[in-house]
Amino acid sequence: MTDLPESLFANPVWSALHTKHRRFSVCAGEACRYPADVTPFVAVSSASAEALVQLHSLLVPGESVWIVGESFPQVPELVFERKLEVLQMVLPAEVAVPEAKVEIVPLPNEEAPDMVALTDIAFPGFFRSRTCEMGSYFGIRAGGQLIAMGGERLTLDGYPEVSGICTHPDYRGRGYAESLIWHLARMHRQQGVISWLHVSATNDRAIELYRRMGFVEVRRVMLHRITCSD
Repeated sequence: MTDLPESLFANPVWSALHTKHRRFSVCAGEACRYPADVTPFVAVSSASAEALVQLHSLLVPGESVWIVGESFPQVPELVFERKLEVLQMVLPAEVAVPEAKVEIVPLPNEEAPDMVALTDIAFPGFFRSRTCEMGSYFGIRAGGQLIAMGGERLTLDGYPEVSGICTHPDYRGRGYAESLIWHLARMHRQQGVISWLHVSATNDRAIELYRRMGFVEVRRVMLHRITCSD
């Protein structure tokens, strides 16, 4: 399996918020979002000015969020600040998942502060106090310190996203990120679901790792960072 259905993955945030993550969904007409303390992702059913105005009603002045889509009309209520091209990659069923090599432990929601602190080193602002509620998270500890972690973010029917993969700078180069990804993939295989992920098109180091593990690129989508102007 080397496909991610267009009907779900062209607008994955919308798909997640209307299926497996409906419990998080905050909606207004054609717009929806995750709560700000969960993740900074929003979506609209179609790229229309009306939908963007409805999205504006879900934001607070000065708030910045991310939305997936090729292009959007300009509306005075929202400022489009930057774009980020990302790859959607999937782990084909024929790729063998190796046995565990390091001790990996579950990370309960109570350990969210440790998770936020670690992810803020790698990608500040994306992982928030309730992001860990989006799925299962796991970590590697040394001397009681959380030194590497990973888990699930967007979850569509049959497709949990591998995300939040990061390692403390003092412990990089030891294969911890790969071990965490394999741990998630192993769990997904047991559950009969498909592992996939998003990665920035400019993150050559991560893309190289994912390709080496057997992940294949399915499509590229555009993320837009937008800010509520008033």
